[in-house]
Amino acid sequence: QVQLVESGGGSVQPGDSLRLSCVGSGRGFSTYSMGWFRQAPGKEREFVAVRGFTDSMTYYADSVKGRFTVWRDDVKNSVYLQMNNLKPEDTAVYYCATDRRIDDFCLGRVADVDYWGQGTQVTVSS
Repeated sequence: QVQLVESGGGSVQPGDSLRLSCVGSGRGFSTYSMGWFRQAPGKEREFVAVRGFTDSMTYYADSVKGRFTVWRDDVKNSVYLQMNNLKPEDTAVYYCATDRRIDDFCLGRVADVDYWGQGTQVTVSS
């Protein structure tokens, strides 16, 4: 059974940084894309960032470009999200995800994503 477990969320002030981690188990993910979505209260789940199985396959939502960095460690079956210069509009539950198709991330095809983590809350407030 595939499991994704996130950690690293919390409450911070605008301009602060956080790092999210996600560890997968139950299978290898080296041929899967791994990344992050988020869902703010009252809004739909949206794509944040993804790293495919090659370094060139790295994509970000426009709203986080230049502030967030995603990377993965296939030895540890893990994906990470470094979030800098956080803004109140970044407040959301952040979900780790993995999928055979990177387009499901980039096109926001939430219903087609293969596996999800349980989510971790990130709150940015002064």
